[in-house]
Amino acid sequence: MLRNWRDLQSLAYLLVQPALVLWQWQHGLSWPLYGLQLFLTLGIGVIHHNHAHLPMWRSKRLNRLSDTWLSVLQGHPTFVFHVAHNANHHRYHHGPRDVARTYRFGGDSNHLLGYLLHPLQAIGVLYPLFLRWLMRLRRHHPGAWRYCLQQYAAVLLTWSVLAWLDWRLWLLLVLIPQLHGLHWLLATNYLQHAHADGHSRLNFARNFNGALNPLLFNIGLHTAHHLHPRVHWSQLPALHAHYQARLDPRLQAGGLVPYMFKTYLLSLFWPRLRSRTLMRHEEN
Repeated sequence: MLRNWRDLQSLAYLLVQPALVLWQWQHGLSWPLYGLQLFLTLGIGVIHHNHAHLPMWRSKRLNRLSDTWLSVLQGHPTFVFHVAHNANHHRYHHGPRDVARTYRFGGDSNHLLGYLLHPLQAIGVLYPLFLRWLMRLRRHHPGAWRYCLQQYAAVLLTWSVLAWLDWRLWLLLVLIPQLHGLHWLLATNYLQHAHADGHSRLNFARNFNGALNPLLFNIGLHTAHHLHPRVHWSQLPALHAHYQARLDPRLQAGGLVPYMFKTYLLSLFWPRLRSRTLMRHEEN
């Protein structure tokens, strides 16, 4: 009943990550397993994102179960993608009407401090958006409103039970990895769009194409994803090849880790490695 057999990879992440939590809860912290768990929180954030664009299953019931499972694993309800991402970010492509556009916060930047702070800045503008949307749902679509609250309830119930069992293990094995995954999920917006041209129809996103990309469901091929948001992630490499020649070469960043190392660390010591904006004009 999967829409695409390649989502067996998604299912593997969704099962292995909680299995790692359970094993360490019973047997003690293992740094190699904890490292793998932290990496899987990144993958689960991308799965969460992909599922919001194109649900994994052909069955409505299985998609709803996946919504709940993803909410519990991510530590945040699935519905937020529809409000902040699908109806905002993909609608405006990092343009002036995108509420979490990177150049809204302190000007057009692309550096380490901006990367670290962007999730906190984005939350400040996104959560009012969520709350206003929920209030409209309550008035006009009470069934959908209750469904969204059920996702919050699933997260809070899971947290409460695990914290009651052992709050130290809950903090170490559940909450900190979830916060790590959520920070990455929001900071990815900065990686993909900072210093890109929010006024361009094509050069509004940075693309990564390294060894991590298949492990993170091709999320680095971001221009193709923006232009074809309902396409399954496994089809993005072919679409990226179609657009590649028309993209500004500065937005084809290669591997994610080398890009971050150069742009956010080495550039602190060698100014010539600093990122340069492609924005035609800056807007706060």
